[in-house]
Amino acid sequence: MKLSVVMPIYNERATLRRAVESVLSANPGIALELLCVDDGSTDGSREILEALEREYAPALRALWQTRNLGKGAALHRGIQEATGDYLIIQDADLEYDPAEYPILLAPLMQDKADVVYGSRFMGGRAHRVLYFWHSIGNRMLTLLSNALTDLNLTDMETCYKAFRRDVIQSIRLEEQRFGFEPEVTVKVAKRGLRVYEVGISYSGRTYEEGKKIGWKDGVRAVWCLLKYALTEPRVKPAHMGEQSDLHTEDDSAEYSMPDRASTKRN
Repeated sequence: MKLSVVMPIYNERATLRRAVESVLSANPGIALELLCVDDGSTDGSREILEALEREYAPALRALWQTRNLGKGAALHRGIQEATGDYLIIQDADLEYDPAEYPILLAPLMQDKADVVYGSRFMGGRAHRVLYFWHSIGNRMLTLLSNALTDLNLTDMETCYKAFRRDVIQSIRLEEQRFGFEPEVTVKVAKRGLRVYEVGISYSGRTYEEGKKIGWKDGVRAVWCLLKYALTEPRVKPAHMGEQSDLHTEDDSAEYSMPDRASTKRN
């Protein structure tokens, strides 16, 4: 089994080295490729990533966006390049613990799931106590997502999402910034994929420590949920255990990843 970890990076100088080393050292029993996508960093993250690639290649592959295109665009690039059996999204900010990869991978490796969400709001793992209104916003977005998708998630906006690599590469992704989470959730639901949720720990950071997401991204998430719930066609999944291609109900639509992204992330 081989795992691909996609890490989008934008101005993460303070935590980048520790995040990369944590990913590469936390699970020595897992064959892993770490795809670090620098999204036009200007704070010295690029130089740190160049040094890390020299130190840890071939386990670490650095990918370079020509300019700041957005977190979603960086994820698209990393997903395109992945070669593992499974794929996990990992931020470079130390909020999520790579030692918990086995928890995320278990339902996939047992062929119970095609997609696994790591929930910050279930289970008994440690959580840093931070912003009340952020937690309310996350729960409201998850409630709206569940109403539109008929899923019963507890944490739609979580970074920790694990996929069968062939499944996520078969989905045409469009959102360039923080809209990735609602978009992929709706598209997963529209395909009738098997979704599991597992409890994870969470060590959130403050805005002073570099947190980037804001209220405008919450508004965008609502827009994305409504947009894709109304416009995304429902897809009849192939028998997921035997083949990876997905078919629309009329077998006429094909999905592929876009080559490049073009929208700027603020």
